Amino acid sequence: MNLRVISKDEIRRVAPMGQTIELVKQAFAQLSAGEAEVPVRTQIEVAPHEGIALFMPAYLRKTDQMGLKIVSVFPRNLESGIPTIHALITVVDAATGQPTAVMDGTYLTALRTGAASGAATELLARTDSRVVAIFGAGVQGRTQLEAVCAVREITKVWVFDVNREASDAFAEEMQARGGRIPTDIAVASSAQEAVRQADIICTTTTSREPVFDDSDLAQGTHINAVGAFTPDTRETPEETIQRAELFVDSREACWAEAGDLIIPRAKGLVSDTDIQAELGELVLGTKPGRSTSKEVTFFKSVGNAVQDVAVAAHVMAEAVRLGLGTDVEV
Repeated sequence: MNLRVISKDEIRRVAPMGQTIELVKQAFAQLSAGEAEVPVRTQIEVAPHEGIALFMPAYLRKTDQMGLKIVSVFPRNLESGIPTIHALITVVDAATGQPTAVMDGTYLTALRTGAASGAATELLARTDSRVVAIFGAGVQGRTQLEAVCAVREITKVWVFDVNREASDAFAEEMQARGGRIPTDIAVASSAQEAVRQADIICTTTTSREPVFDDSDLAQGTHINAVGAFTPDTRETPEETIQRAELFVDSREACWAEAGDLIIPRAKGLVSDTDIQAELGELVLGTKPGRSTSKEVTFFKSVGNAVQDVAVAAHVMAEAVRLGLGTDVEV
């Protein structure tokens, strides 16, 4: 059996953010339409090392795509200068069940997570949004900014991280990106400074407690909360969850994993019916999004394997077309 091994740089070449946003939108449309087989991901806690490993398979019936992602999140890696997140994706031929490719999943995870926020921003944020605040100056923060800038005319960026050096590096790197990313990127001295001026907020941390105060949040703000992905972690204040219009990538997955929603529900502050729509329902037009310029909209994503499979299948097809990747016999 031959497998095509595809690198991060090759993924970057064939999956620009704008195109990835469209791929992710259609994947979530299949999920919400019942056209995808996606079990809630299996989580294995690695307590001695304060890490967690996730196993995420999916089959998209409409596009006949199948695959599996293995991803690990080990926050203590930062102490050794190693990335927090590592991932690998296997593409499987849905007609034969034969694995056809393996590819870097670390960058693809950041790419597709950013793309989901880009899609949510396109569908929910005010059209006149110009200022974005990024919480967390890691890889996820970079693709969040790239995605938001792909769908809105952003003129100012605030970045806040508990590690000031990481924020400085983020600002320097993203200022040099060019394209739709503005050069006006400032390091916030506090969460309050970033939030008070933001039209769009993206939270990409592994925090167990809210990273900003609800009292600093302006009317009409849109929030993409993508960092916390376990029942006991959260980035968003309960007061914000109570007053915002709530949208998710998957109801089932979020009520199983998203502490941002699970914790306030346990206190009786919100209920299942407070979720207005899944992202796929917004794409399909079966549920409405923002209704006024003053309401706060909140998009919670814990990540879904349909994103990984849809993007990975596209990458595989393009790699074959362009002769990219390395074939190995296994």
